[in-house]
Amino acid sequence: MKAKSDLLATKRQAAVQPRPAQASKRRPTSRLPAAERKAQILAKAFEFFSEYGLTAQTRALADACGVSQRLLYSVFPNKAALIDAVYEANIAGPFKAVWLVKLRDRSIPLEQRLLSFYREYYDGVLTRKWLRLFLYASLAEVEMAPAYISAVIRTLLETIVDETAADLELALPKEPDLRQEIGWLLHGNLSHLAIRRHVYRNSTSVGIEAAIQLHVSAYLAAAPVLFTQYAAGQPRVC
Repeated sequence: MKAKSDLLATKRQAAVQPRPAQASKRRPTSRLPAAERKAQILAKAFEFFSEYGLTAQTRALADACGVSQRLLYSVFPNKAALIDAVYEANIAGPFKAVWLVKLRDRSIPLEQRLLSFYREYYDGVLTRKWLRLFLYASLAEVEMAPAYISAVIRTLLETIVDETAADLELALPKEPDLRQEIGWLLHGNLSHLAIRRHVYRNSTSVGIEAAIQLHVSAYLAAAPVLFTQYAAGQPRVC
């Protein structure tokens, strides 16, 4: 993976490197309001890092943005600050707080709530660019994935498991980490579905709608057994 990333970065740098005869003819950077310039760089950085990884050089990123490195660093003081901004705008940003509100609306059947959420989450969050950047960040040991799980996913899983227990009228497992693992049974499967389709390019005759329905149905079918088995705590493994 790293070798491929390096190769892609090298190709990118070669592609944006000016010819010797044109080295002194950099196109003048157009003047933009500060907020607009920042948004432009963030959008390009998201695209660039998702393609070439977080180890890619900022010089190539600046070229991709059509700005000088000096201008890039006038907007973001260093690469770490740029990566943090990309995380806030493009990794955590797409998650909508209203999704949690809708998941807790018990006037709607639980299956319908889960299906509605994961359809929107798949389309709005689990895109090719989002997944590639998330995976690149994990491989580079950047704190992007742990931060997202801590800030967003833990609350999401807690909500899903709470609502499942309420729907089944069963007690929650006492151990918080065990409740998280139950939530991951659904969320992990659907996240990996997106990885298979967008990253592995594993196309099948099963459409996304049908696949989401399959995973939600499997989770709900297993839930009564899981909650009954684990309500008093984690069973002893024989």
